[in-house]
Amino acid sequence: MRIERDSMGEVQVPDDAYNGASTQRAVENFPISDLRFSRRFIWALGLLKGSVARVSGPAGYVDAVKAEAIARAADEVRDGSFDNQFVLDIFQTGSGTSTNTNANEVIAHRASELTSGNFLSKDVHPNDHVNFGQSSNDVIPAAIHVAAVAAIREDLLPALDVLSSALASKATEFAEVVKSGRTHLMDATPVTLGQEFGGYATQIRNGRQRVEKILPELEELALGGTAVGSGLNAPDGFPAAVIADMAAITGYPFREADDHFESQAAKDATVNASGALKTVATSLFKVANDLRWLSSGPRTGIAEIQLPSLQPGSSIMPGKVNPVMSEMVMQVAAQVIGNDVAITWGGANGNFELNVMMPLIAHNLLESIGLLANAALTFTDRCVNGIVANIDRARELVERNIIVVTALNPHIGYDNGAVAAKEAYATGRNVADVVIEKGWLTADQVTELLDIKRMTEGGVIT
Repeated sequence: MRIERDSMGEVQVPDDAYNGASTQRAVENFPISDLRFSRRFIWALGLLKGSVARVSGPAGYVDAVKAEAIARAADEVRDGSFDNQFVLDIFQTGSGTSTNTNANEVIAHRASELTSGNFLSKDVHPNDHVNFGQSSNDVIPAAIHVAAVAAIREDLLPALDVLSSALASKATEFAEVVKSGRTHLMDATPVTLGQEFGGYATQIRNGRQRVEKILPELEELALGGTAVGSGLNAPDGFPAAVIADMAAITGYPFREADDHFESQAAKDATVNASGALKTVATSLFKVANDLRWLSSGPRTGIAEIQLPSLQPGSSIMPGKVNPVMSEMVMQVAAQVIGNDVAITWGGANGNFELNVMMPLIAHNLLESIGLLANAALTFTDRCVNGIVANIDRARELVERNIIVVTALNPHIGYDNGAVAAKEAYATGRNVADVVIEKGWLTADQVTELLDIKRMTEGGVIT
């Protein structure tokens, strides 16, 4: 151990740690969970600190040599070289000050090493130099937005594209597979399996569009508001220049917040983003659950489709195979919905000039994005692409469906249709025989009108 000092005094820190006294205090104060900030969030912090240095040096705010070393050290943090130095628990000070300090200390020690050859030389100061023109109160919300934008653009949107395309491909493949529709889990008029899968594809595409629509809000950054939104200690034009550098590096249209008081006191943009993620989770749950039901059986269930067999489904029942990919997606959806509740409550806890739930919001938002992206890709690869239609089973069930009598409503009336349906069900006969027996229509007419494929195309059959 070595002795490090901060504004509160001396602290023992591990000899090889690039973080310092304030980080160590937080390590000792918050032994709460095994949850740490994600790679994506550390990337965003490194990106932000590097851009600050690339502006502060040439502008003369920080010594040019030190600024260059800070930029290099921050880029190393951005690229993952110091992930093991980000040791703090998610459950900590609500501003995320501890984690901003963690970043400042790691970068300062590494920059000192680059300028003097000794990472303990204190040549670069974590507050005066690395944190120049910033506060944790504008750094952390900015980093949340930056990380979320990158994760959505690079991971989630492409994953949803892959899934919706796979579902659309199956819709084409299954276009001629006629099957029984179901509402309230009960028999309804016929549909095609392709129509069902087309609906799933559209649902996922719509979810993607909802997520994409929230990006402009997330691309607005709080950086520049410093402690309370007033911008104290941030030179004029400094935040905009830093954000422009971040935008140039990433290619994303980041911009300075229109109102720094709103961007620091409220986390409504993250709550809105989480709501869009929750909607995607709801869609994925619906699709996965439908596929689980449609594949149920294989002999005593619906069994209109067959999912890929991936692993044994029971330690006691030989030959049993379960819809494990659907179950994985459903669990992911449940987690994302739970995360949304936490983010919503976190967003509500902005007190005056600062939200004090930011680490929680950061963790849950980024976890939701990552879970949805990974689940969508895995579900596509391990399940959707391998789905096979059980055409004979689908035909068998739809031909036993008494609700096809609905197509006869324009010709025999609803009440007679109900009589035919109930009698057919009670006697085990089909509705065509009942209708013909009662003399409401001829056999030729019934054959023409009860065209199951035509029923899937809408309109009145004549």
